[in-house]
Amino acid sequence: MNLLLSDTALPETLPVLPETFYVDLSQLQIGSCLGCFSCWVKTPGRCVLRDDAAAIYPLIACSDQLLYVSRVYCGSYDVPMKQMLERSIPVQQAFIRLHHGETHHVQRAVAEKAAVIIAYGDILPIEQDIFRALVARNAYNMNFRSYRIRFVSEAERDETILEEVSAWAGY
Repeated sequence: MNLLLSDTALPETLPVLPETFYVDLSQLQIGSCLGCFSCWVKTPGRCVLRDDAAAIYPLIACSDQLLYVSRVYCGSYDVPMKQMLERSIPVQQAFIRLHHGETHHVQRAVAEKAAVIIAYGDILPIEQDIFRALVARNAYNMNFRSYRIRFVSEAERDETILEEVSAWAGY
């Protein structure tokens, strides 16, 4: 399954593709993670908050092609994407495993992913370095088998989205 998560409105010309979901996080109601860990101990695999995130994190878990579109703010994902990623911890279990010589949480039926992150905005070189390091660390916990980061300006964002989605379709 293909999943595009964006923190901003998507281009209207996105193709309709089988097993493909397009999600504009800016149009959803997604609250901040409470840090209560109920998704691990009280309601395993489900966040106690009942908002739009409950429909999104299962899509993240089962996608095998993933495209994140996020403005970069201070070397990190901007608020809508960061909130959604933080709310995705129900796809992991409370248990710890050894992964590449480090401790990480056990995945809860999470498909391996080929991920592309379109990082847009006026991004300073230092912010790019910080963001690269962040994504490299996230790749372990998000079960990325591979990933690429594309740094683009806001003006280039929509064209870049269309290029990446077209690759899914084999255009």
